[in-house]
Amino acid sequence: MNDLLNQLGLVGDWLTSPKQWRGAEGIPQRLLEHLTYSGLSLLFAALIGLAFGLLVGHTGRGAFAVAAVANLARAIPTFGLVVLVVTLAGLSTTPVLVALVALAVPPILINTFEGVRGVDRATRDAARGVGMTEWQVLARVEVPMALPLILLGLRIAAIQVVATATIAAYPGLGGLGRFIVDGLSRNDYELVVGGSTVVVVLALLVQVAFTALRRVVVSPGLRVSVSRP
Repeated sequence: MNDLLNQLGLVGDWLTSPKQWRGAEGIPQRLLEHLTYSGLSLLFAALIGLAFGLLVGHTGRGAFAVAAVANLARAIPTFGLVVLVVTLAGLSTTPVLVALVALAVPPILINTFEGVRGVDRATRDAARGVGMTEWQVLARVEVPMALPLILLGLRIAAIQVVATATIAAYPGLGGLGRFIVDGLSRNDYELVVGGSTVVVVLALLVQVAFTALRRVVVSPGLRVSVSRP
């Protein structure tokens, strides 16, 4: 027990050390790199997942493709995908982004599709009955009612990307994973646990941000319709 407390104390000293908060290898710079990978990946994944999820959910065409994506997502090995893409495309930021986007698209696509398709048919028919166009039905009826599931998919993808972006360090890139990789290579316990702690805190902050966003943009009557995982 005393050894554990001593180790935790050393990690605390590492996190509060001024030298860890400045320079090219400091926490702010690594955090910026991590957020860059994560933010760009989530942006591209959202553009793809939302577009196809809304289209397939509204029209009902291509549902088999969504099911195929869902099954494929369960079989993709995260680290293996990154290594494969980097091996084929070379060591740069782009291959890592491609791998992270591929991992983030499925939860966004699936939850968007399920949210739109789950809207009551009578509600859609009533909207059409008052003269709404198909675009208006989607934008004014289906999307607002599907918003809890859409945000859930985005939240799952965001947390997954933030956690997975640590493996960007294995092919030689930066980010918070650099602390973990370097710490393992040096047998530096403080560096490994310190870097892992920062990643965990970042993931928790993402969770809090999406929870707050959900309270702002989703009407109270719809919040209870989606259970929190």
